[in-house]
Amino acid sequence: MLFVVDVGNTNIVLGVFDGEGELLSSWRIKTDDSKTADEYEVLLRNFFHYRGMDLKKISGAALASVVPTVTGIFETLIRSLFKVEPLILGPGVKTGMPIKTDNPREVGADRIANGVAAYELYGGPVIVADFGTATTFDVVSEKGEYLGGTISPGVFISMEALFHRTAKLPRVDFKKPHRVIGKNTISSMQSGIMCSLIGGIDYTVAAIKKELGTPTLVVATGGLADMVGRYAQSIDYIDPDLTLKGLRIIYQRSS
Repeated sequence: MLFVVDVGNTNIVLGVFDGEGELLSSWRIKTDDSKTADEYEVLLRNFFHYRGMDLKKISGAALASVVPTVTGIFETLIRSLFKVEPLILGPGVKTGMPIKTDNPREVGADRIANGVAAYELYGGPVIVADFGTATTFDVVSEKGEYLGGTISPGVFISMEALFHRTAKLPRVDFKKPHRVIGKNTISSMQSGIMCSLIGGIDYTVAAIKKELGTPTLVVATGGLADMVGRYAQSIDYIDPDLTLKGLRIIYQRSS
Protein backbone atom coordinates (compact mmCIF):
# COMPACT_ATOMS: atom_id res chain seq x y z
CA MET A 1 0.00 0.00 0.00
CA LEU A 2 1.05 3.60 -0.61
CA PHE A 3 0.87 6.32 2.04
CA VAL A 4 0.47 9.89 0.72
CA VAL A 5 0.54 13.25 2.51
CA ASP A 6 -0.45 16.72 1.33
CA VAL A 7 0.74 19.33 3.83
CA GLY A 8 -1.13 22.60 3.38
CA ASN A 9 -1.00 25.83 5.34
CA THR A 10 -4.26 25.10 7.16
CA ASN A 11 -4.77 21.33 6.91
CA ILE A 12 -2.78 18.16 6.31
CA VAL A 13 -4.56 15.57 4.16
CA LEU A 14 -3.37 11.98 4.41
CA GLY A 15 -4.39 8.94 2.41
CA VAL A 16 -3.68 5.27 1.75
CA PHE A 17 -3.91 3.67 -1.69
CA ASP A 18 -3.97 -0.05 -2.40
CA GLY A 19 -1.90 -1.72 -5.10
CA GLU A 20 -4.64 -1.16 -7.68
CA GLY A 21 -4.66 2.61 -7.18
CA GLU A 22 -7.87 2.76 -5.13
CA LEU A 23 -7.97 5.28 -2.29
CA LEU A 24 -8.82 3.12 0.71
CA SER A 25 -9.02 5.87 3.31
CA SER A 26 -8.14 9.50 3.91
CA TRP A 27 -7.94 11.85 6.86
CA ARG A 28 -7.74 15.60 7.35
CA ILE A 29 -5.98 17.13 10.35
CA LYS A 30 -4.98 20.66 11.30
CA THR A 31 -1.49 21.78 10.30
CA ASP A 32 0.54 22.46 13.43
CA ASP A 33 4.28 22.98 13.12
CA SER A 34 4.63 22.93 16.90
CA LYS A 35 3.79 19.21 16.96
CA THR A 36 6.66 16.75 16.96
CA ALA A 37 7.00 13.66 14.78
CA ASP A 38 6.11 11.59 17.85
CA GLU A 39 2.86 13.50 18.35
CA TYR A 40 1.86 13.07 14.71
CA GLU A 41 2.80 9.39 14.97
CA VAL A 42 0.27 8.89 17.76
CA LEU A 43 -2.43 10.40 15.55
CA LEU A 44 -1.50 8.19 12.60
CA ARG A 45 -1.37 5.02 14.65
CA ASN A 46 -4.85 5.80 15.95
CA PHE A 47 -6.15 6.48 12.43
CA PHE A 48 -4.76 3.19 11.11
CA HIS A 49 -6.14 1.26 14.07
CA TYR A 50 -9.57 2.88 13.73
CA ARG A 51 -9.76 2.03 10.01
CA GLY A 52 -8.48 -1.52 10.59
CA MET A 53 -5.36 -1.07 8.42
CA ASP A 54 -1.94 -2.61 9.05
CA LEU A 55 0.99 -0.19 9.22
CA LYS A 56 3.34 -2.96 8.05
CA LYS A 57 1.59 -3.14 4.68
CA ILE A 58 2.77 0.34 3.69
CA SER A 59 5.52 -0.19 1.11
CA GLY A 60 5.93 3.37 -0.15
CA ALA A 61 5.18 6.99 0.67
CA ALA A 62 4.88 10.29 -1.18
CA LEU A 63 4.76 13.78 0.31
CA ALA A 64 3.81 17.20 -1.04
CA SER A 65 4.26 20.15 1.29
CA VAL A 66 4.05 23.94 1.18
CA VAL A 67 5.09 24.22 4.85
CA PRO A 68 8.86 23.59 5.10
CA THR A 69 8.85 23.23 8.89
CA VAL A 70 6.35 20.38 8.67
CA THR A 71 8.04 18.69 5.71
CA GLY A 72 10.95 17.54 7.85
CA ILE A 73 8.63 16.33 10.60
CA PHE A 74 6.78 14.05 8.20
CA GLU A 75 9.98 12.83 6.56
CA THR A 76 11.14 11.68 9.99
CA LEU A 77 7.74 10.22 10.83
CA ILE A 78 7.46 8.21 7.61
CA ARG A 79 10.93 6.73 7.98
CA SER A 80 10.27 5.82 11.60
CA LEU A 81 6.73 4.48 11.25
CA PHE A 82 6.80 2.72 7.88
CA LYS A 83 10.53 2.05 7.40
CA VAL A 84 10.42 3.49 3.86
CA GLU A 85 12.09 6.47 2.19
CA PRO A 86 9.42 9.01 1.21
CA LEU A 87 9.25 10.62 -2.21
CA ILE A 88 9.26 14.39 -1.62
CA LEU A 89 7.59 16.17 -4.52
CA GLY A 90 9.87 18.96 -5.65
CA PRO A 91 12.50 19.94 -8.25
CA GLY A 92 14.11 16.90 -9.85
CA VAL A 93 11.19 14.55 -9.31
CA LYS A 94 9.88 12.90 -12.48
CA THR A 95 6.30 14.12 -12.78
CA GLY A 96 5.86 13.64 -16.53
CA MET A 97 4.52 17.20 -16.77
CA PRO A 98 6.62 19.98 -18.36
CA ILE A 99 6.29 23.22 -16.37
CA LYS A 100 6.04 26.22 -18.70
CA THR A 101 6.43 29.04 -16.17
CA ASP A 102 9.10 31.70 -15.63
CA ASN A 103 10.50 29.85 -12.62
CA PRO A 104 9.31 26.21 -12.36
CA ARG A 105 10.93 25.83 -8.93
CA GLU A 106 8.51 28.29 -7.33
CA VAL A 107 5.35 26.37 -8.31
CA GLY A 108 3.81 24.73 -5.24
CA ALA A 109 4.07 20.95 -5.02
CA ASP A 110 0.34 20.62 -4.45
CA ARG A 111 -0.38 22.55 -7.65
CA ILE A 112 1.83 20.21 -9.67
CA ALA A 113 0.15 17.16 -8.10
CA ASN A 114 -3.25 18.62 -8.98
CA GLY A 115 -2.22 19.28 -12.56
CA VAL A 116 -0.79 15.78 -13.04
CA ALA A 117 -3.91 14.11 -11.64
CA ALA A 118 -6.36 16.30 -13.55
CA TYR A 119 -4.64 15.67 -16.87
CA GLU A 120 -4.28 11.93 -16.23
CA LEU A 121 -7.88 11.46 -15.09
CA TYR A 122 -9.82 14.03 -17.11
CA GLY A 123 -7.62 14.89 -20.08
CA GLY A 124 -6.59 18.29 -21.34
CA PRO A 125 -6.78 21.14 -21.58
CA VAL A 126 -8.01 21.31 -18.01
CA ILE A 127 -8.33 23.92 -15.28
CA VAL A 128 -7.96 22.91 -11.63
CA ALA A 129 -9.72 25.14 -9.11
CA ASP A 130 -8.36 24.44 -5.62
CA PHE A 131 -10.25 25.92 -2.68
CA GLY A 132 -7.97 25.87 0.34
CA THR A 133 -6.11 28.47 2.39
CA ALA A 134 -5.60 30.20 -0.95
CA THR A 135 -7.88 29.87 -3.96
CA THR A 136 -5.81 28.78 -6.94
CA PHE A 137 -6.54 28.07 -10.58
CA ASP A 138 -4.01 25.95 -12.45
CA VAL A 139 -4.03 25.40 -16.19
CA VAL A 140 -2.77 22.33 -18.06
CA SER A 141 -2.56 22.35 -21.85
CA GLU A 142 -3.88 19.78 -24.29
CA LYS A 143 -0.32 18.39 -24.46
CA GLY A 144 -0.12 17.97 -20.67
CA GLU A 145 2.01 21.05 -20.00
CA TYR A 146 1.58 23.08 -16.82
CA LEU A 147 1.02 26.63 -18.11
CA GLY A 148 0.56 28.58 -14.86
CA GLY A 149 -2.50 29.98 -13.16
CA THR A 150 -3.85 32.39 -10.56
CA ILE A 151 -3.56 32.77 -6.78
CA SER A 152 -5.93 34.73 -4.56
CA PRO A 153 -6.87 34.78 -0.85
CA GLY A 154 -8.99 31.83 0.20
CA VAL A 155 -12.51 32.40 1.46
CA PHE A 156 -11.60 31.98 5.15
CA ILE A 157 -8.73 34.47 4.86
CA SER A 158 -11.16 36.96 3.32
CA MET A 159 -13.74 36.32 6.03
CA GLU A 160 -11.20 36.80 8.82
CA ALA A 161 -9.94 40.01 7.22
CA LEU A 162 -13.50 41.34 7.09
CA PHE A 163 -14.00 40.51 10.77
CA HIS A 164 -10.69 41.95 11.99
CA ARG A 165 -10.65 45.09 9.86
CA THR A 166 -14.17 46.29 10.66
CA ALA A 167 -15.44 47.59 13.98
CA LYS A 168 -18.97 46.21 14.00
CA LEU A 169 -19.10 43.23 11.64
CA PRO A 170 -19.17 39.84 13.39
CA ARG A 171 -17.40 36.59 12.51
CA VAL A 172 -19.86 34.44 10.50
CA ASP A 173 -20.12 30.86 9.27
CA PHE A 174 -19.43 30.16 5.63
CA LYS A 175 -22.67 28.97 4.08
CA LYS A 176 -25.03 29.87 1.28
CA PRO A 177 -27.97 31.97 2.52
CA HIS A 178 -31.51 31.44 1.25
CA ARG A 179 -31.62 34.91 -0.35
CA VAL A 180 -29.09 37.12 -2.11
CA ILE A 181 -30.63 40.23 -0.57
CA GLY A 182 -29.71 39.89 3.10
CA LYS A 183 -32.23 41.05 5.71
CA ASN A 184 -29.68 41.34 8.52
CA THR A 185 -25.94 41.79 8.95
CA ILE A 186 -25.07 38.09 9.14
CA SER A 187 -27.12 37.03 6.11
CA SER A 188 -25.82 40.04 4.16
CA MET A 189 -22.23 39.02 4.90
CA GLN A 190 -22.86 35.40 4.00
CA SER A 191 -24.51 36.42 0.76
CA GLY A 192 -21.72 38.83 -0.13
CA ILE A 193 -18.99 36.29 0.61
CA MET A 194 -20.68 33.50 -1.36
CA CYS A 195 -21.65 35.67 -4.34
CA SER A 196 -18.17 37.19 -4.54
CA LEU A 197 -16.60 33.74 -4.47
CA ILE A 198 -18.93 32.13 -7.02
CA GLY A 199 -18.82 35.16 -9.29
CA GLY A 200 -15.04 35.22 -9.06
CA ILE A 201 -14.83 31.55 -9.97
CA ASP A 202 -17.00 31.86 -13.05
CA TYR A 203 -15.27 35.05 -14.20
CA THR A 204 -11.79 33.57 -13.76
CA VAL A 205 -12.69 30.38 -15.62
CA ALA A 206 -14.25 32.38 -18.47
CA ALA A 207 -11.14 34.58 -18.72
CA ILE A 208 -8.80 31.57 -18.79
CA LYS A 209 -10.89 29.82 -21.43
CA LYS A 210 -10.90 32.97 -23.55
CA GLU A 211 -7.10 33.20 -23.28
CA LEU A 212 -6.69 29.53 -24.20
CA GLY A 213 -9.18 29.80 -27.04
CA THR A 214 -10.39 26.24 -26.70
CA PRO A 215 -13.07 24.28 -24.79
CA THR A 216 -11.63 23.36 -21.40
CA LEU A 217 -12.80 21.15 -18.53
CA VAL A 218 -12.79 22.50 -14.97
CA VAL A 219 -12.12 20.29 -11.95
CA ALA A 220 -12.67 21.56 -8.40
CA THR A 221 -10.69 20.24 -5.42
CA GLY A 222 -9.72 21.28 -1.91
CA GLY A 223 -11.55 21.44 1.38
CA LEU A 224 -14.43 23.58 0.07
CA ALA A 225 -14.77 21.90 -3.33
CA ASP A 226 -17.95 20.01 -2.49
CA MET A 227 -19.78 23.10 -1.29
CA VAL A 228 -18.50 25.62 -3.81
CA GLY A 229 -18.68 23.25 -6.77
CA ARG A 230 -22.42 22.86 -6.39
CA TYR A 231 -23.06 26.53 -7.10
CA ALA A 232 -20.39 27.62 -9.58
CA GLN A 233 -21.76 27.05 -13.10
CA SER A 234 -18.28 26.70 -14.59
CA ILE A 235 -17.28 23.63 -12.53
CA ASP A 236 -17.53 20.36 -14.48
CA TYR A 237 -16.19 17.87 -11.92
CA ILE A 238 -15.64 17.82 -8.16
CA ASP A 239 -12.72 15.72 -6.95
CA PRO A 240 -11.75 16.45 -3.32
CA ASP A 241 -8.96 13.84 -3.41
CA LEU A 242 -7.26 15.15 -6.55
CA THR A 243 -3.98 16.09 -4.83
CA LEU A 244 -3.64 12.67 -3.21
CA LYS A 245 -4.32 11.00 -6.55
CA GLY A 246 -1.66 13.17 -8.16
CA LEU A 247 0.87 12.07 -5.54
CA ARG A 248 0.08 8.43 -6.29
CA ILE A 249 0.54 8.96 -10.04
CA ILE A 250 3.84 10.80 -9.55
CA TYR A 251 5.11 8.13 -7.15
CA GLN A 252 4.42 5.45 -9.76
CA ARG A 253 6.21 7.47 -12.46
CA SER A 254 9.22 7.96 -10.23
CA SER A 255 9.52 4.35 -9.09
